[in-house]
This record gives sequence, C-alpha cells and structure tokens, in this order.
Amino acid sequence: MNVTVARLTARGLLGRRRGILLLVVPALLLLVAVIARLTADTPEDLAATVVGRLGLGTLLPILSLVVGTGVIATEIEDGSIVYLLSKPLPRHSIVTTKLAVAVFATWLLSALPILVAGLLLCGTRDGVAVAYTVGALVSGAAYSALFLLLGVVTKHAVVAGLGYALVWESLVGNFVPGARTLSVQQWGLAVAKPLAVEGAIAADVALEVAAPMLALVAVAATVLAAVRLGGLTLAGEE
Repeated sequence: MNVTVARLTARGLLGRRRGILLLVVPALLLLVAVIARLTADTPEDLAATVVGRLGLGTLLPILSLVVGTGVIATEIEDGSIVYLLSKPLPRHSIVTTKLAVAVFATWLLSALPILVAGLLLCGTRDGVAVAYTVGALVSGAAYSALFLLLGVVTKHAVVAGLGYALVWESLVGNFVPGARTLSVQQWGLAVAKPLAVEGAIAADVALEVAAPMLALVAVAATVLAAVRLGGLTLAGEE
C-alpha cells in the first residue's frame, strides 16, 4: 500500500461533490431508524426492513458504487491517471491502495451507520445489529473490488454498477431464485445469519457457498483491475 496514493485518493474522493452524497446516504438510514424507533410500538421488528433491506440491500451497494468507481474511474476519464501511471509504481500497488481506501470509506459510511441503526432499533437483542454489520463489512469489501474493476474496464461504470445492484440483485434476484447465488447481498446475509439468533436473518445462499464466493470476487476483481490498468499503460506507451 502506497501512503501517497492513498492520501491523494482519499482527498479526491471526499473533496468533490460526491462527498455530499456519501454523507447524505448514511444520514438517510439513520433518520429512518430514528423515526422508526420513536414511532413504532416494537421497533425491533423493523430491523430486518430498515437495516437489512434498506441498509444492507440498497444503501450499501449505492455507497460502494459511488466510492468504488470514484477512487479511479474519474482519473481515467479526465486523463489524470497518466500522471500516476508515469511514476515507478507497480500497477497492483496502485489498485490495492485505491481498493483499501474504497473499502475503508465504504465501511465507515455504511457498516458503521448500519451498526448504529441496528442498535437504535433493537439494541443488542438477538445479535441482529452486530450480525448485519458483519454482513455489511464483507459485502462492502466485495462490492468495492467489483465496482473498482468496473471503473477500470468501462467508461460507464456507474450505469453498469447500478444495473448489477438494482436490476440483477433487487429485481432479478426477487423473481429468479437461482440468481441469488450470484448476489453479493445474499452472500453478506449468509455470513450474517449464523451470528444472530436463529430465524432473525434469512439468507438464500449457504455460508459454505457465500464465503468462498466473497473471497473469489474480491481477489479476482482486484487482479483483473491491476491487469487492465497495466494494459492502459502499455497502450499509452505504444
């Protein structure tokens, strides 16, 4: 990991207009959790909806998409990546550093608010808040790697990412059970499920499948992004 690249990446990520969106999204989740806590007779019954569906299922992939593509796609589009690639840095070091920034930002802006929202709704009851948080941590890392890869391989990374997160996971996954096997959201739920009391969290994918798939996606996306970034350098040299 390169400290200078990490600092520049974080500055570029948080210093632009997307920084406002990155703060608004978790604030929305916390606002919904507070309203549910104050108005519902049994707010703990809403944890699956607010923390699971809204937090883990919707806000997490959106945040991961904004962050994952934001750490590199903008630099590629405006050409400023050339200055970074001209330095004597291994391409895999650039990718892993940017991924580390993306993962940390995603955890800070999604997993932490999910934990707070879960605690607001049900406290430490049944381990639900902690379980969803762990699910957000592993899902956030996989999403970040996947969306960073999209930022490297296509100029339409945001559109492609939204297509996966909203169309594939939310729409297709709800009507085609087999599609859930390839859902990062379901993999995260599978990791979270054993950490809560039985029946508190539902997942359509077994943990034995979800855990290796999460690792595979994260590693494969990182490697492919590094290879593709090296290809961009070669093309420029030619």
